[in-house]
Amino acid sequence: MKRFHVHVNVRDLEASIRFYAQLFGAAPSVVRPDYAKWMLDDPRLNFAISQRERAPGIDHLGLQAEDARELQAIGDRLKAADAVALAETGTTCCYARSDKYWAEDPQGLRWESFHTHGEAGTYYAPQDAHPAEADACCGPGAACATQAPTTPAGGAASACCGGGCA
Repeated sequence: MKRFHVHVNVRDLEASIRFYAQLFGAAPSVVRPDYAKWMLDDPRLNFAISQRERAPGIDHLGLQAEDARELQAIGDRLKAADAVALAETGTTCCYARSDKYWAEDPQGLRWESFHTHGEAGTYYAPQDAHPAEADACCGPGAACATQAPTTPAGGAASACCGGGCA
């Protein structure tokens, strides 16, 4: 069963954690100096906030798949819609290791479909990142959208949730 995902950029992480903890009636399941995440069952939601020098507001929406098969089905639907901007395998982003498909809807709203298969000790993988990639996390930048995507089954790992264009 999929889980809806919302990632919001915030100005003040501590104030935002207090607000969302009250709204959801639960403390976040992950808290880092620049990031917090709630894994809620009612509603079934992966809600993340981060303070990463981006404009406040919705950064992206997404679907979190339970397994690789479910992610591939989502990826196949996105490919059929000619919407995949980037596909990643084994990427590190948001303190997690994941395989992902990044897409944009007709309005330019970014969608992340992903299957997480482990935790990470960093927001992204700086040892693998090129300088431009660190700024592009999370999701493809405008330059990436024009390049051919890779596939989670055979694509090369990138440094950070859309940071590299394979």
